[in-house]
Amino acid sequence: MKIAGSVVLVTGANRGMGRHYVEQLLERGAAKVYATARRPESVDLPGAEVLALDVTDPESVRAAAAAAPDVTFVVNNAGISTGHNLITGDLAVIRRELETNFFGPLMVVREFAPVLAANGGGAVLNMLSALSWFSSDGANSYSVAKAAEWSMTNGIRLELIGQGTYVAGVHIGLVDTDMAAGLDLPKSAPADIVRIALDGIEAGLIEIVADDWSAHVKASLSADPALFYPQTVPAA
Repeated sequence: MKIAGSVVLVTGANRGMGRHYVEQLLERGAAKVYATARRPESVDLPGAEVLALDVTDPESVRAAAAAAPDVTFVVNNAGISTGHNLITGDLAVIRRELETNFFGPLMVVREFAPVLAANGGGAVLNMLSALSWFSSDGANSYSVAKAAEWSMTNGIRLELIGQGTYVAGVHIGLVDTDMAAGLDLPKSAPADIVRIALDGIEAGLIEIVADDWSAHVKASLSADPALFYPQTVPAA
């Protein structure tokens, strides 16, 4: 996938990594970047084409696909983190997290797949997480949603290869955006993560592990989960 000359649609482009995606895509020579958000008036990125898109609203997703028939590259960046657990959390909020982080990106891909096919195949990039691979008390709803999106990414990769569409996922730990603002822990700079992700796209990687924490979690998957979750092992 060559970014220069491509036509890109970025979801959740009004802040955080979405803004950095739009800026860096334009810097790399994208012919056009659709910067989308639920509230398009909140997007103030020079050089971008602003488009309304609420990934949880099927009609909004269909309208965006109709309004952007020249797209060759979709960046599924929009997402939320509610800080909910599964047993005590509000089920309505858990469903909203799944709607935004799983069903939303899936709807975007379903609507834009014919657009990408008509334009030669193109590419899809899904923003995943280290939490796609592990659970964390206090954020288990987010983990479930991101695990589902990871599995979805693998599934659509198989389903879209026949039309020539390349699908990649990028896994990240904590990034210095609004989503992680309340956590006093080391964080990656969003511009760095976006640069790594776009470098991975141009290199043809299907899985982009963008930071040390994600690499550490991925490496742990082949080990006994008791080593990763020692607090869950019954006392002898």
